[in-house]
Amino acid sequence: MTTIGLIGSGNIGSTVARLAVAAGYDVVLSNSRGPETLRDLVAELGPRARAGTPEQAATDGDIAVVTVPLKAYRAVPADALKGKVVIDTNNYYPERDGVITELEEGAATTGELLQRHLADAHVVKGFNNIYFKHLATLNRPAGAADRTALPIAGDDADAKRTVTEFLDRIGYDTVDVGPLAENWRTQRDTPVYVTPYGAFTDPVGTPAGARAVQEAVAAATPNAG
Repeated sequence: MTTIGLIGSGNIGSTVARLAVAAGYDVVLSNSRGPETLRDLVAELGPRARAGTPEQAATDGDIAVVTVPLKAYRAVPADALKGKVVIDTNNYYPERDGVITELEEGAATTGELLQRHLADAHVVKGFNNIYFKHLATLNRPAGAADRTALPIAGDDADAKRTVTEFLDRIGYDTVDVGPLAENWRTQRDTPVYVTPYGAFTDPVGTPAGARAVQEAVAAATPNAG
């Protein structure tokens, strides 16, 4: 059985973990504060979940999900992720992360920053454009008329196929927006960021299919995120 390693177990990380366990995956959760702080979440998730350090989550996960504040991306354990598929959920918030010149100038995307740090891994951008409460509620079985789609971006075709399969199993279609250089189209303040799935004030969210997501991605303009 495929194991999902969560490097970061906040709102998005814990939501992905819940969806993964419900779909039959094992999960290893981690955060910067230590495994003991995840005791309640592990108990909630049941026998398919366990807590560890970020290095353990990276080592034991067949797929890793990096969901830490962007300012901490250099602390992600690169050696343990060599050759692995890594889903990057990060967004850039200067008020939290500090000013990152490459992003301000459009010289890189958030996904490219993590890929440079994880030079021997295969980074795929995903989960960064949806509010965690909507992520928890909008999953649907394959073929459902109201199935929601999420955009992904990455430089490795096999890695994107792996992530597409994972998203399908947890209840989502995908829209491939291209390489990591194009993931500016899904960053903060772009048309596909949160809006297609409903307002932050709506705890349930609104399904957004592939066509709606494609149109939102296409409507993005450079330097919007």
